[in-house]
Amino acid sequence: MRVLGIDPGTAACGYGIVHASDGRLRAVEHGCWRTRPGDPPAARLLTIFDGVRRLLAEHEPTVVAVEESVVGADARTALFVGQARGAVLVAAASAGVECAEYSPTHVKKVVCGYGRAEKGQVQRMVKVVLSLGAEPATDHASDALAVAICHALAPPPLKAAG
Repeated sequence: MRVLGIDPGTAACGYGIVHASDGRLRAVEHGCWRTRPGDPPAARLLTIFDGVRRLLAEHEPTVVAVEESVVGADARTALFVGQARGAVLVAAASAGVECAEYSPTHVKKVVCGYGRAEKGQVQRMVKVVLSLGAEPATDHASDALAVAICHALAPPPLKAAG
C-alpha cells in the first residue's frame, strides 16, 4: 500500500508518501509546498492542487490521507485550511484516488500513543517509525508523514456495499 499523507494549509501544505509492505513502512518522498501571502487565493490553491496531482501521477498512491481541520479561535485560519483541504480532495477525486480523513488527535494517538503529543514528539516518532536519518525539515512534512503512517497502520474499516 502506498499512502499520500497531507497536512493542509494555504501558506504551507505538507505532504509525505509512505510505502507499507510486509509490515514495514518506508518514506518515499516528503516536503512542503509554500505559497506567498500576497498571491491571490486561487493561485495559492492551484499550487496545492498541482502539487497533489504531480505526486498522484508520479507515485500512484492507493489512497490520500488528509488531516481534518481543527476549528480553533481563528476562524480565518480554519477557512484557509478548509480551502486547502478542498484543493487536495478535488485533486484526488479527479485522479480517481480514494481519500481518508483523520483528526489530529487520532493521528497523534496512532503515531505517538498519546493524542495530545507535541510537535517535537510527532517529529521524533516519524523519524523512528520510518527509520529516517534525520527528522523531516519542517513540521508540516512531519505531520503529513504522520497522517500517512496513521492510515498505513490503522486504516478505517471498509464500508459495506449496498
